Amino acid sequence: MRSTVTVTPAQLPEVLLHVAVVRPVFLWGAPGIGKSSLVRKFAAELGLECVTLLGTQLAPEDLIGVPELVGGRSRFAPPETIARHDPYCLFLDELNASSPEVQKAFYSLILDRRVGSYELPKGSIVIGAGNRAVDNALARPMASALVNRMVHVHLTASARDWLAWARENNIHPWVLEYLTQRPDHLWSAAPKVEETFSTPRGWHMLSDALHSFGEDVSEEILGVLAFGTVTANHASMFKAFVKTVRHAYGLEAVLRGDVRWPSAPGDRDLLYFLAEAFRARLVKELPHDKAHAPSAGKQLAHRGKALLLELAELSLEIAQMVIAADDEGNPVLPAWFLVEVTRDLPRLVAARA
Repeated sequence: MRSTVTVTPAQLPEVLLHVAVVRPVFLWGAPGIGKSSLVRKFAAELGLECVTLLGTQLAPEDLIGVPELVGGRSRFAPPETIARHDPYCLFLDELNASSPEVQKAFYSLILDRRVGSYELPKGSIVIGAGNRAVDNALARPMASALVNRMVHVHLTASARDWLAWARENNIHPWVLEYLTQRPDHLWSAAPKVEETFSTPRGWHMLSDALHSFGEDVSEEILGVLAFGTVTANHASMFKAFVKTVRHAYGLEAVLRGDVRWPSAPGDRDLLYFLAEAFRARLVKELPHDKAHAPSAGKQLAHRGKALLLELAELSLEIAQMVIAADDEGNPVLPAWFLVEVTRDLPRLVAARA
């Protein structure tokens, strides 16, 4: 299921507060963006115990219970995990990954809040969650009858929300600072093959592993951890970032002229990382209109052209990457700056043609 209307983790609690108390909610989202943890946190803030049922680990009888004789008549005894006296949050995780028989068993529980003769205590809420088929995750088509029994909310990853959370939850400083500089690396689409990919969960795992190893972690082990948790390109960039931290070799020093672009063959990854950060800085801070540009913008443009020239002497390919268009061929840097680069650095632009 797709939707052009999404909510961020910061917006989700308000939506759940007003919707989940009156109707069951199904939370859609890519793997690793925090659906389960957000539901558990929401339940805790309401003072409700969160009872999680994993759709992939259930059989129909795990929901409807097994028959028992009472007064000469049989009735289904719901499982202890569901049949509770106090209100609670019933979280049906991976609901759309469950078998069709299990999905059918959920019908009355979701719509009528009832299993056999047992009814959920007043004040209980029901929230389901699942991944999307487009994310190459385990997901089965959901029957229309089940789809129509819930309000569907689509969650998207938000770097701003995650970074705010990370600052309060002991995320490793390297991870926090890297994603502050490159928030676009927080999440990447799941690949079609079995490869690691970047998610908030993956960065959290990398943070935990770094805390465990400590700051003396070797470059080799750092590579093992990074490439084992996030997208290969992001892992390579993260390794280069850590090198800048360890050697006090940051973009600010390059911009100030305190140091030059790294030129050693072994620092190729560092050069690429700094060039990516340089490109991001130009995109963010160069004004779209030179005529109304503040002095800081003009100074950055002047310094930027000088640095592009120096970078081209080391690697023409990386220098071209700084001024390259996006994947759809649209310029990302201001037109006036590109015109000046064409005029002042014809070698760089000619090589791109």
